[in-house]
Amino acid sequence: MKSQLLRIFFAGLLMLTLSLVSTEAYSQCAMCRATVESNVGTGSTDSDSQVGAGLNTGILYLMLIPYVLVGTVGFLWYKSSRQKKAKMA
Repeated sequence: MKSQLLRIFFAGLLMLTLSLVSTEAYSQCAMCRATVESNVGTGSTDSDSQVGAGLNTGILYLMLIPYVLVGTVGFLWYKSSRQKKAKMA
């Protein structure tokens, strides 16, 4: 019990430290940046909205993947622990 509490404490401390120590990233994908700059430079409104919508969709897709992976692992872990408890009882 004590070792489990210690693990939880250190995991929380690590997460807090990593969330407070962040580096700012000012870089972008060179291809995306070149595409957006060229479309904005031409002044066409239809292509600007299409490129912007495509970039936003890509960002949401990349943001969603880690949450789905962590959720899946958490669900499988929960299911496994419930099965172990059912076997013990």
